Amino acid sequence: MRFSKLFAPTIKEIPKDAVLKSHIYLLRAAFIHQIGSGIYNFLPLGKIVLDKIEGIIREEMNRAGANEVTMGFLTPAPLWEKSGRYAQYGELAIFTDRKNAEFVLGPTHEECVSEIAKTYIKSYKQLPFNLYQIHLKFRDEARPRFGLLRAREFIMKDAYSFHADKCSLDKEFMNMYDTYSRIFTRLGLQFRVVEADSGAIGGSGSREFMVLAECGEDTIVVCKNCDYASNIEAAKRVARTCDNMSPRATSPYHKFHTPGVRTIDDLSRFFQVSPFYLIKAVVQKVIFKDREEIAVFFVRGKDKLESTKALNALKEIDCDIIDMIEADNEFLQRYNLPAGSIGPIHLRSITKSRFIVFDSELRDNEDLICGANEHEFHYVGVNLAEFEDLFYYDLVAVQEGDLCIKCGGELSYTKGIEVGHIFKLGTKYSSPLQACFLDSHGQSSPFIMGCYGIGVTRLLSAILEQKSDTFGCIWGNVAPFKLDIIISNVKNEAEVSKAEEIYRHCLESGIEVILDDRELRFGAKMKDFELIGFEYALIVGKNLIEGKVEIVKRDGLERREIACEHVYEELHRI
Repeated sequence: MRFSKLFAPTIKEIPKDAVLKSHIYLLRAAFIHQIGSGIYNFLPLGKIVLDKIEGIIREEMNRAGANEVTMGFLTPAPLWEKSGRYAQYGELAIFTDRKNAEFVLGPTHEECVSEIAKTYIKSYKQLPFNLYQIHLKFRDEARPRFGLLRAREFIMKDAYSFHADKCSLDKEFMNMYDTYSRIFTRLGLQFRVVEADSGAIGGSGSREFMVLAECGEDTIVVCKNCDYASNIEAAKRVARTCDNMSPRATSPYHKFHTPGVRTIDDLSRFFQVSPFYLIKAVVQKVIFKDREEIAVFFVRGKDKLESTKALNALKEIDCDIIDMIEADNEFLQRYNLPAGSIGPIHLRSITKSRFIVFDSELRDNEDLICGANEHEFHYVGVNLAEFEDLFYYDLVAVQEGDLCIKCGGELSYTKGIEVGHIFKLGTKYSSPLQACFLDSHGQSSPFIMGCYGIGVTRLLSAILEQKSDTFGCIWGNVAPFKLDIIISNVKNEAEVSKAEEIYRHCLESGIEVILDDRELRFGAKMKDFELIGFEYALIVGKNLIEGKVEIVKRDGLERREIACEHVYEELHRI
């Protein structure tokens, strides 16, 4: 390729609304072009990098024994209604055709692939198998941002495995775990595999592959002593203890007037006890399709409610819940609940709520202090073991300094970008979709499924967030061209002749090469080399008189001169 023939309109200015360096560089270096909110065109350089990433993914998936398919971008809406996700998937884009039939723009393809298995697989003897695709997806993000990291339209590698039993699923899950590890290692990424919440996909055994980067939207909890790592949405800790004396009560729980007490710190000072013995209420508004209800979560005084864990707790009670949001004072007044004095005693009779949840670490605790559901009154000497039918769930957000459940070491936070996610779906989709096979006993059984996704387009951003520098993109082995031959002065016949000779050799030798033959200043060509991120530059310039050229490695911008007689053997080494 000659640079003069390449469509690569690089720009100097920082694009409007681009905040992350990956978004800035992808736009400035002409890898992508934004055409709508969260919708991007891939220009020639972007398509080259995208194809290289897809090539690595395809090689490793094929090596793992998966079969590539391409499923329709549209899925009939009735399949989503059958699976139960039609009303629950908040980012679904739906349209109606001329015959008034509803279709879903595919955000993921569990329903579609289950129909394939249902149609063609009749016996356990045909199992297991794994189908994957690298295909366009659409999710109607409420706030698309950060370029390719949170786009509405994107390319994903999604794979789905089908099994006769859980043992077979476990084997394929580890097969995909190893496959993903090879993919991200080949891409040169520093990543961690973390325990995760399954989210809208559902299932269990969820693991996320996180690229470590300061800009990451996900908080990752990691142990300083061992390999424990988890997304904060699923992180666990050793249950906290307290060395301070508990506020021993002389009689069963009784009410105290607590004037001026509004916060946990106020309450701690008023009774002169550790917040460990205080119960904090967090009130949320539960959103259904046609109504709202109230939910109250109870955690220790200094703990924080983790919203995903809390929502999962509610869905254990009622799976029709769509979302939850923080309750405002007006909502509290509707239930006659006084802010700062809300507690569990008599709460169910006051609110008629089904959604009252206690953090697991409060189970059967004694000598606690909580709100009395009266303005400026609290109960002392509360013993939760005395109450029946309390619903406990892991609700708290693990904090830095908490102890690791695996080794007891100290936990800390880091940031990550999710690039891969693997799930054990079980029969979550096959049962409602009636996708079944005949097992070894001749009985009809639903397929046991696994699901495995990689965000292909967001990998471009993840690579740049981890690798790029202040000058521009660094791609490693997925750079759009391995070698950029730069002619310092296109009016110098000797330089042009030598550069052309090296260019022809590279083409004949299969070296990915671009020849910068543009009539631009040398400085402008070097700026484009640094911004775009070709892996190496070979500069044919003034030192050609001395029989030398210069090689620059983009990662680190290391420079060295080499004699012209050694240039070809050097190019075959890089």
